Amino acid sequence: MGTERADAARNRAILIATAREMLTDVGIERITMDALAERSGLGKGTVFRRFGTRSGIFMALLDDGERDFQERVLFGPPPLGPGADPLARLIAFGRARLRFLGQNREVARAALDGRTPVPFGPPAMTSRIHIRMLLQQMGIGAEDVDILAMQLTAALDVPLLLYPAPEDGEHPEDGFEQRLARGWEDLVTRLART
Repeated sequence: MGTERADAARNRAILIATAREMLTDVGIERITMDALAERSGLGKGTVFRRFGTRSGIFMALLDDGERDFQERVLFGPPPLGPGADPLARLIAFGRARLRFLGQNREVARAALDGRTPVPFGPPAMTSRIHIRMLLQQMGIGAEDVDILAMQLTAALDVPLLLYPAPEDGEHPEDGFEQRLARGWEDLVTRLART
C-alpha cells in the first residue's frame, strides 16, 4: 500500500511538471488528457484517475501554485508573512494574491468547467479566513466581519477571472493588475480609517 502511495505521488509530480512544460511549449489550448498522457509517458488511465477531466488538470496546477502561495502567507517574511502590522499584511496579501491570479489567469479560466464555483472553493475560503483574521486584528468595527471578509475576498479573485481590463481610465499606461493592486490598497486603507 505504501508503494502505491509513493507511485501516486510520483505520478502526480510528473503530470504537474509535464503540464507546466506544455503550458510553456504548446500553450493552454493544446493541453488535453491524451496529450498529457503521451508527453508524460504515463498511461491515459493514470491521467484520467488523477484529474478526471481536462479542467481537473488546470485545477491541479492552481492547487500546486496555491500551496506555495499559502506557504508564503503563513511562514514567509513580512509584510506578506507574519510580523507586520495587520494593515500592511492586508495590503501585501491583496497585492500578492492579485499577482498570483494574474500569473495564473488563463489556467484559472481553463479550470472553470461550468460546475466549479467562482471563486474557487478552498483557496477562496483560506483567503477569506486570513482576511477576516487581519480585519479583526485591525479592530475594524464592521457589523458583520464575515460578510466583509467575503466581499474583500471576491474583490481579489473575481475581477481577474471574469472581467476584462477596462480600456478607458485615467491610467492607461498601467496594467490591469497594477490598477487592481492600487485599488486594493486604497480600499483597505480607507476601510482602516473608518
